[in-house]
Amino acid sequence: MPVLSPPSVRPVWLTANLVAQLALGLLAMTICLPSMQAWPAEFGATQAEVQLGFGGYVAAYGVFQLVYGAVSDRIGRKPVLLAGLVLAAAGSLAAALADSLAALNLARTVQGAGCAAGMVIGRAMVQDLFTGAERTRVMAFVGMMMGLCPPAAMLLGGQLHGRLGWQANFALMALLAAALFVAAWRWLPAARTPRPGTGGGLAALLGGYGRLARAPSFVLHVAVLAATAAMFYTFLGGAPIVLAGYGVGPERVGLYVMAPPLAYVAGNLLTQRLVRAGRSDRFLMAAGQAVTLAGPLAVLALGLAGVRTPLALALPMLCMGIGHGLLLPPTLTGTVGLVPALAGSAAAVAGLMQQLLGAVGGFVVGLVPMDGPVGLALLMLGWALAGVAPLALLLGGARRRASGGA
Repeated sequence: MPVLSPPSVRPVWLTANLVAQLALGLLAMTICLPSMQAWPAEFGATQAEVQLGFGGYVAAYGVFQLVYGAVSDRIGRKPVLLAGLVLAAAGSLAAALADSLAALNLARTVQGAGCAAGMVIGRAMVQDLFTGAERTRVMAFVGMMMGLCPPAAMLLGGQLHGRLGWQANFALMALLAAALFVAAWRWLPAARTPRPGTGGGLAALLGGYGRLARAPSFVLHVAVLAATAAMFYTFLGGAPIVLAGYGVGPERVGLYVMAPPLAYVAGNLLTQRLVRAGRSDRFLMAAGQAVTLAGPLAVLALGLAGVRTPLALALPMLCMGIGHGLLLPPTLTGTVGLVPALAGSAAAVAGLMQQLLGAVGGFVVGLVPMDGPVGLALLMLGWALAGVAPLALLLGGARRRASGGA
């Protein structure tokens, strides 16, 4: 495996460390989702006010990636990651101690700001440390492992909620952030050396983002990623509410929500096999988008037909998981690999747009009736369709370049 890291760092442990850093934010986001069913009654709040905390986490998770990415391109990856982990631990601890919904929502926003470092630095370090087709395979492996995070986190979160209370979830995340701080400080290499002769002023930081914004291929890749994230976060935010209407409580909700993330793992495994077989990124992205659309269409059809059971929501979402497993690895690779010198900034912009649209998707769930699957299916279908146009433009441009056209 062509890993450009010190000989003392074994590739398997390097990859495991990077996966853990990347996964922290998704774990923190999803471990408390089962508890969100109970928060309106506990805090005397509306479901929309509870969803605001989810949106705050996701928005901070995205915005701070923009900061971390640019700064890491200037001063190096590792110091930025360590600072973010400190902030993540502090926000998690504050959430565990919160005695009101306002305090909890604020703490979750701080937690999201800290967890953002792991996502953007992890992606950038994959770009720094791996090359060629191996990079796409590592991205697929990262996606496969991260696909396990939501179901595992929700199952664990539901059990902790039932046995120890929702605060235990945040205490666990504080401990995990502290452990990852040690792992990053001790075993991650300084994957990128700061660029010589460049300052760290605001103009210099913004210059890299301006360069990326002028690259149409980069913008289209990011648009696809953002629409995909919004669809997934809409499912994460809405599925527990729909399932609650079917009598599925916090302890069992993860059993049904785990369907698309586990299918996402299968999709990433399929991506690795197809890459080894020589399939192009263009093929993977087109196939992934087509399979993705089948998921919300099936949920919508079943809902309109009056089939309202937990499995009628969970099983069609296997298509979304497999589709995203095919679509995301090549799209992520194209995003951070377009301008290697700006890998951190590219990962940050992609993360920002994913989380901002994800925040919108998660918040809108609280405004749409969720007494059945139809509203949720329409929201997810809308986000899936929003990704079709940029993907068509992207694939059309790649096809023209491959045929030697303008």
